Amino acid sequence: MNVHDDTALVTGACSGIGLAIAHRLAARGHSLILVSNREEPLARAAAALAAAHAVQVHTIVQDLAAEGAAEALVAAVDARGLQVDVLVNNAGVFFFGEAVDADPARARAMLQLHVTTPSLLCTLLGARMRARRRGRILLVSSISAWRPFPGISYYASSKAYLRSFAAALRSELAVYGVGVTCLAPGATATALYDPNVVPVAKARRLGVMMDAERVAEAGVQALLRGDAVCVPGLVTRAMATAAVLTPQPVIDWVRRRAPWLRPPRP
Repeated sequence: MNVHDDTALVTGACSGIGLAIAHRLAARGHSLILVSNREEPLARAAAALAAAHAVQVHTIVQDLAAEGAAEALVAAVDARGLQVDVLVNNAGVFFFGEAVDADPARARAMLQLHVTTPSLLCTLLGARMRARRRGRILLVSSISAWRPFPGISYYASSKAYLRSFAAALRSELAVYGVGVTCLAPGATATALYDPNVVPVAKARRLGVMMDAERVAEAGVQALLRGDAVCVPGLVTRAMATAAVLTPQPVIDWVRRRAPWLRPPRP
C-alpha cells in the first residue's frame, strides 16, 4: 500500500490519542478526514495538521453517539467525493460508577459511540475496502477489555466488544487483503479523565499513564505492520497480565472496601 496516495479517516480526532494518530499518519503522507462533534477544536486541529505536514485535511462535524451516525458520516464522506483507505475508530468517552447508577442517556450514548457506530463504519467502509482488496482498519479498545472491574462496567464491556469484533473482522477481511488491528492502551494522559478526580500529571510521571503520542506511534506502527493487537508499553502489558491473573475473589474483596464506589449496606 502506497501511503502517499491514501486517505485516513480518524474519529475523535481533535484531541488525545485521535489527534496524535492523525499527526503520525499525516507524517507518513496520508491525507486526512478528521471527525469530531467539537467544531472549533476540530478546525484548529485541521489547521495545525495541514501546516505541520503539508497534507490535505478535511473535517466533518458529526456526533458519533447519535443514532444513524455511521450512515450519516459515510454520506458526508461521499458528498465530498472522498475515498477512505484507512479507518481509525478512536472516538470514545468515559464515566465511572456502578452500572445501576448510570444515567440511561449517558450509557446509551457510550454504547452507540463504542459499539454501534464503529461496527457500522467497519461494515460500510470495510465493504468498499474488500471490493478494492486493500485498506486498513484500526479499532481502539483498552486493556480493560481483558478484565472488567467494578465501576467501569459499561466502559470495559464496550471495549471488550471492540476487541472481539476486531479479531473476527480481521479473519473475515484478511483474505481480501484488508488489515484490521486492535489498539488496546492502558490509562493514557488525555482529556478523557477529569484532572480534578484523576491525578493525570502525577500518574504520567510515575509511568502509570502513557502519553498519547507514545500510544499513537505504537498503534500506527502496528497498523502498518499488519499486527492483530497492540498493547503499548511494558507497564501496560504487565498491568493487563496482572488483571487477567487476578482471582475474582480478590476483585470482590477490593469492591467491598473501595472508597470510590457506593459502600455496601450492613
